[in-house]
Amino acid sequence: MPAMSIQHALLTSLLEKPSTGYDLARRFDKSIGYFWHASHQQIYRELGRMAEAGWIEATDDNDAGKRRRRLYRVLAAGVAELSRWVSTPETDGDPARALLIKLRAEAVIGPHGVDRELLQLIGHHRAQLETYLEIEQRDFASRELTVAQKLQHAVLRAGIVAEQGWLDWAGEVLPVLQGMDR
Repeated sequence: MPAMSIQHALLTSLLEKPSTGYDLARRFDKSIGYFWHASHQQIYRELGRMAEAGWIEATDDNDAGKRRRRLYRVLAAGVAELSRWVSTPETDGDPARALLIKLRAEAVIGPHGVDRELLQLIGHHRAQLETYLEIEQRDFASRELTVAQKLQHAVLRAGIVAEQGWLDWAGEVLPVLQGMDR
């Protein structure tokens, strides 16, 4: 996972709720971490980089008792960076996975055009599904299949089901994005 995506996921989490590094790592594990893993060490390293960039600040958490804990919160520069990233279509890595972070960010900072990016991804996934369905029709529909061919078809069917599932999900999300206050 690119470091910048981790940083944007952390900015999103901190905008949802300013937190100590420990609490942020635990919240990350229980939410974004289900689909985007980052170790606690990686989270602390990125918090340091984000503080150096002026995106977040750390203050002493007075409620921490005797232990010294730092409370992280997002600064205006961090909101601006998150807005920039959310508004820029993803071209590297896994755009569908980055979209999940962008949806969470858009929920916090408001609409920034994620619906347009989702529409592009819908087009990509539809094209992929059509390709899979053409292969299925060409290679598996007109004859008795051997065991090996049935297994090959099962692999293709996994791709078909995954694409159909993604498109169903995107079809549910798109109207929500398009209904956000512009």
